[in-house]
Amino acid sequence: MDRLHLEIITPDRVMVSEDVDTVEASGALGEFGILPGHINFLTSIVPGEIHYTSGNKTRHIAASVGFAEVVENKVTFLMETAEFAEEIDVARATRAREKAETALKDLSFDHTDYKLQELALLRAIARISAASKKMSL
Repeated sequence: MDRLHLEIITPDRVMVSEDVDTVEASGALGEFGILPGHINFLTSIVPGEIHYTSGNKTRHIAASVGFAEVVENKVTFLMETAEFAEEIDVARATRAREKAETALKDLSFDHTDYKLQELALLRAIARISAASKKMSL
């Protein structure tokens, strides 16, 4: 059976470089899934989760903004930040979510910091969500 070669790269490290069966992520136009033989494409990634399966194991990653490229069964994510679920400090992510929610209440939609706080909130939510899943077998 064909497989995908997945790479997830941040400025700090190559997080993943392995062959996998499926990949799911959140793009600018919504969530998408990739299977072997997928059409080539390029998309921006929004804060959310990246899931990938290999055999009977699924890994969960909290990701910020970046780009994804699919070319001939190779999937590459270039991410600003990304963390494996088991690396996430849930208490810290919860504090970040609360801080962003408070800031958003005090800002008008057209304020220059509104979008930054909105992204911070989405990142925190993704981190908490991914951490709750860890690795499933």
